[in-house]
Amino acid sequence: MESRIENETKLARILEEAHSKHKGFSQWDSYSSQRDHATILQIIIDGRDTNVTDKDGFVLPTLVYLAREKRPQHHHNFKAGAMNALIRVSSEISNAPIILNVDCDMYSNNSHSVRDALCFFMDEEKDHEVAFVQFPQNFKNVTRNDLYDAFLRVSSELEFHGLDGSGGPLYIGTGCFHRRDILCGRKFSKEYKGDWKSVKDIKREESVLEFEEKLKGLANSTYDKNTQWGKEMGLLYGCPVEDVITGLSIQCRGWKSVYFNPLRKAFLGVAPNTLPDILVQHKRWSEGDLQIFFSRYSPAWYAYGKISLVLQMGYSAYCLWAPNSLATLYYSVIPSLYLLRGIPSFPQV
Repeated sequence: MESRIENETKLARILEEAHSKHKGFSQWDSYSSQRDHATILQIIIDGRDTNVTDKDGFVLPTLVYLAREKRPQHHHNFKAGAMNALIRVSSEISNAPIILNVDCDMYSNNSHSVRDALCFFMDEEKDHEVAFVQFPQNFKNVTRNDLYDAFLRVSSELEFHGLDGSGGPLYIGTGCFHRRDILCGRKFSKEYKGDWKSVKDIKREESVLEFEEKLKGLANSTYDKNTQWGKEMGLLYGCPVEDVITGLSIQCRGWKSVYFNPLRKAFLGVAPNTLPDILVQHKRWSEGDLQIFFSRYSPAWYAYGKISLVLQMGYSAYCLWAPNSLATLYYSVIPSLYLLRGIPSFPQV
């Protein structure tokens, strides 16, 4: 499998041999646009099939490929829409109580990350408060000097640890373990207790093909219309940084989050490594954060009395990231000009 992935990466296309094995690939042939196609769904590995095992003889878990329906006349809501479609489809396949969310360009680098997250979710004293466990965002392609600060070291190594003691860090959209029911809108309750023993495999009688056709309706482009999806359920719509606003709404319902930064990085990805790419990414982040500050979900008034003052200030600092650049620019340029012209920065005594 490793060699096949490497070959297809080099060729930048799917090999004919793999293309013919999975109908999910062939279904793309009839569509000319990635933004105009029906739902494409295939259960690649059926967890009920005991004949599908790894090299050690263990049965492989269910693996599903999903490309939700997209139509030009219906807004697809970007990442939030994709995540909500995945939540709905997975609820019919496994309905597992814990959801791991990682970006498509990231992979697991630490097999203990699942166990680490479960330790927080199953803690006897604090488990009823924890909605999600956030791991830092790390990258494998950053240069030694990290010229453009792709690692965001100040946030991951300092600020998030501070927020962790005041109600929890922001949800940053990747490397995050969620409780399914809380992500789907569950209200906070001090009596809440995750019942792990009651979690059972969903039994179904229909064939794989029949089941696939049944699930496709959950990923339709119009499924969200006139529902609470994107408003009270799942990731919220209408903001470029849907992860931050979703995490804020969860914490404002009374839940807390946890930040965990192990020595061995849990997840690694690919960071933009050129100035234009970095500027595009930071522009989207800063615009989205500023949009939150002036929206009804602003941490200044929406979160007032719902989360701690320290956490409010933490969210506000990120939401005001764009205007804060003016103060940073002033601090960087003015002292240098004073130094070049020989003007004292402070009054002479």
